Amino acid sequence: MSERLKVILAYIAICTIWGSTWLVIKIGLQTMTPLLSAGLRFALAGMILFIIIRIKKIPIPWNSSTRWFFIVTACTSFSFPFGLVYWGEHQISSGMTSILFAMFPLWVAIMSSIMIPQDRITVPKVIGVLLGFSGVVTIFYHDLRFDGNVLTLLGMGAVILSAMIQAFSAVLIKKFGHDISPYVVSFVPMSISAVILLIGSVAIEDFSTVQFTPMAVFSIFFLAIFGTIVTFVSYFWLLKRVEVVLLSLTSFVTPVIAILLGVFILNEKISAQLFAGAFLVFLGIAYANISEIRTLFRNRFP
Repeated sequence: MSERLKVILAYIAICTIWGSTWLVIKIGLQTMTPLLSAGLRFALAGMILFIIIRIKKIPIPWNSSTRWFFIVTACTSFSFPFGLVYWGEHQISSGMTSILFAMFPLWVAIMSSIMIPQDRITVPKVIGVLLGFSGVVTIFYHDLRFDGNVLTLLGMGAVILSAMIQAFSAVLIKKFGHDISPYVVSFVPMSISAVILLIGSVAIEDFSTVQFTPMAVFSIFFLAIFGTIVTFVSYFWLLKRVEVVLLSLTSFVTPVIAILLGVFILNEKISAQLFAGAFLVFLGIAYANISEIRTLFRNRFP
């Protein structure tokens, strides 16, 4: 299998699976608390990744030069941002969460230009990001309601802050994690995050309403295996091969996938609003990648 095909398949897998995670997180939060749900997700994922690493005999470089990287990545990729987004989605709709988290590529573009000078912000990238964001807003336009509740406002702020923190983490991994296996970049920070989240859960959350229903257990297993292991290993693998700004555009596709899953699985109605939003999303991604598309066509049709 060629490198280009692997990149395309990994990109599609990330978009498809992460498109389903907003709904699955919401399902789990019906009977679980946010920090407990996220902590169990990463604990299970960490245990499975550890088995994979041992089977593949992948070295874990825990030394003075990598220790800081793993700890910072644990805080910025998993524990704090996922704690924020789980808590935020507990206060606001999944549609509003998708809109606010769609600011992720904008933060990535800003931080990438500061931390990785060679990843320049070009005009096509800026236009692509703006088109993609407008597409997400178009799709979830009816969710743009603020009821004046303080918790709603805090939930919105939590999701925006989560997107900012994860943007920093993506650029950090792109810059310093190039020589570390994607399995290890996932496993070590994820395991540290599981401990942080579960300690936080025990310290501040009320377990009196927690119920491990079949749907809650399904949520944990699905998010651990597919929404975490498959996607993050693929994502960190792609970070070594794709510009971080272009990779961040997956956050525009995931809301479209989420809506389509609702149409096909839950028989929800499809609307012209969805078509318009999806068109803007894919137009934005295409425009941001315009130079790569031109090169491909020149090579294919000289």
